[in-house]
Amino acid sequence: MRRVRDLRVRPDLHYVSSGWNVLITDVHGRIAGVDPQGFYARNTRVLNRQRITVNGQEPRPFSTAKVGAHAQLSYAKLVDGETLPRRGAYLMVERFVGEGLRTRIRVQSYSDVEHRFQLRIEVGADFADTDEAEQGKRQQRGEVTRAWDAEGKTLKLEYGHPDLDLAVETTVETSLDVSYEDGVSHEDAVLTLGLPVAPDGTAFFDLVTQPLFEGRLLRAPAATYAEPDDPAARARTLLRDELATLKSSNTDVAAAWQTAVGDLACLPLGEPPGPAAPIAGLPVYQQIFGRDSLTASWQALLAGPTMLRDALLLNAAHIGRSIDDWRDEEPGKMLHQARHGPLSKLGIDPFSGYYGDMSTTPDFLIFLGQYLAWTGDVDTVRKLLPVARQCLKWLDRYADLDSDGFIEYQTRSKRGVKNQGWKDSDTAIVDDAGHSIPTPLAASELQGYHYAALRYSALAFGAVGDRAYAVDLVARAARLRHRFHEKYWMPEHGCYALALGPDKQQVKSVNSNDGQLLATGIVPSRHAPTVARRLLAPDMFSGWGMRTLSADHPAYDPFSYHRGSVWPVEAGTLALGLARYGCWEQLHVLAEATFATAALFEGHRLPEVISGLPRDEAHPYPGVYPNACSPQAWSASAIVALVQALLMLRPIVPLRAILVDPHLPPWLPDLTLEGVRLGRATFDLVIRRDHRGGATVKARGDRIQIIQQPTLQARRAAHHKLRQPSGRKAAPA
Repeated sequence: MRRVRDLRVRPDLHYVSSGWNVLITDVHGRIAGVDPQGFYARNTRVLNRQRITVNGQEPRPFSTAKVGAHAQLSYAKLVDGETLPRRGAYLMVERFVGEGLRTRIRVQSYSDVEHRFQLRIEVGADFADTDEAEQGKRQQRGEVTRAWDAEGKTLKLEYGHPDLDLAVETTVETSLDVSYEDGVSHEDAVLTLGLPVAPDGTAFFDLVTQPLFEGRLLRAPAATYAEPDDPAARARTLLRDELATLKSSNTDVAAAWQTAVGDLACLPLGEPPGPAAPIAGLPVYQQIFGRDSLTASWQALLAGPTMLRDALLLNAAHIGRSIDDWRDEEPGKMLHQARHGPLSKLGIDPFSGYYGDMSTTPDFLIFLGQYLAWTGDVDTVRKLLPVARQCLKWLDRYADLDSDGFIEYQTRSKRGVKNQGWKDSDTAIVDDAGHSIPTPLAASELQGYHYAALRYSALAFGAVGDRAYAVDLVARAARLRHRFHEKYWMPEHGCYALALGPDKQQVKSVNSNDGQLLATGIVPSRHAPTVARRLLAPDMFSGWGMRTLSADHPAYDPFSYHRGSVWPVEAGTLALGLARYGCWEQLHVLAEATFATAALFEGHRLPEVISGLPRDEAHPYPGVYPNACSPQAWSASAIVALVQALLMLRPIVPLRAILVDPHLPPWLPDLTLEGVRLGRATFDLVIRRDHRGGATVKARGDRIQIIQQPTLQARRAAHHKLRQPSGRKAAPA
């Protein structure tokens, strides 16, 4: 098969961001008034046009690039420099994102004569919601008025919607005289400047764009490529210093890791009390996403613990406190998402604080225990235990709608999310005939999350001395495990049902949720090899990754969101599940596919979603889900989780020890991880594959103990392993 490289997601766009704010331009660095281009502050587009012309013509930049997380630089030619005497002059457009936007327009001359350029900048704002700009469909409108303050050299665009207090100010910072000319259309305003540039000289001015929301001015950063002094930038610096690095003779693996931790370091939201908690992805998810922030931070634990600590703190601060049908809120329920855009402020959608997700609450409990296991940070865990108790009470009182022992969801909000498991698109849950299933639904993965939540919260409560409660939680988990397998197992398919429908019957659609069930440990060890083989069967495994729905299913669509697409985040979770049960053959196939997928893309960056098309001669690359995000936090973290799975690394902080069961494939003969953190220890790990397929593991730095030992479930799975003839389906279990 021919090698494909350097694919770009959203290839017509460039974007840079900081915290809640993002700048989206075309590939030449231009903001031309075309969706979804613009500068967005807190989910509101406050700049949808910034068109620059010089001497009546629009320069076309010949080079545009992102500089760090928050800055962009473009170069364009103004005067031809290929003749003598020297005449070259070039335009540099530098943009710096913070709470506001600073645009520095600089002319650098290499000419032996003086030039005077007339620059005109068309400025426009439409105050669209991020979702409106992404979908190209407006749901709210208001008149935009403009006013010019000649003394302050400030153009103010104000939104005339009666229920919104939104405006934006663009100030020209320069020593030159500036005149204001009425706009070229009723929507736009034009700033006109005469810019003299001396021979071999430089001249510049700044356009400072500052949103004004409900009387509060969001200030633009300084014109510097160094990180500004704000919470998001400080979190980026902290993560860059913390996150572990990886070296390997396999350059694809090393490059994928480098990009993954670099992206994670660029994505913190900067929101107190957990500023390092990541956003979901760029360019459209600049907001709090409960499950995404927790999942990405958990998968990235091998690289560093601060993201997960801050994700726990941030989610705890937004726990549900009342019964609110519009928001699908209940006491003790964790937040699905929170945003600030006009649609949410106007109540057109409930997403200013929406709780319609059943996975975030058990995820919080699971990852609280995982955080404790990696860090030994009892103080933070003790502070969060009252929130954990509220989560457990919610699971008992509200999550099981009919008291049958399983978590179900039923949307109450008129504008809420229908499906409230991890697959949350409206058509994600379908029966074996391809029909969408109505709610209430008991999705399979939610039961696995509940099981793991009981066990890992038991670890947290036991660590602070509440051992009786911890024992009770473990016993409840054991009963749930037995009940789940009895009700969801489909022996004729060798896997678990997608869900239980409103009639409490199995939704018999073969799907990817089983990978998450393996990761939670709810699958009995004797059945794990069967489940693993089923997930890697040709209808489920595309060659690039695991499909969300079997290709043999009547509703299969390779470019759908959840009915046949491939999500890299599931590769990370599945990998940890396969390693838990010692399914190394399947893990190596999955790992090769995931790193090969990363190698297709520019910078070895895994996108949010790719298609489920097969990896064959007819499909040299799988294609990307339309409007996928990249970078996406939990796609980046999947790379870290894969490496952890290949080592089957488990922390034991009280003993300053790690348990490992490394199994490196032939294409990955060595790994060196530098800067791994366990409790207060920081160390390097050097892993070398041996001729038997195992590996040696050595530590450098702070003293830790390395114990090479498989998991208990892997030993049990090996004992009970079902041996099936090659090419046949699993026998009934």
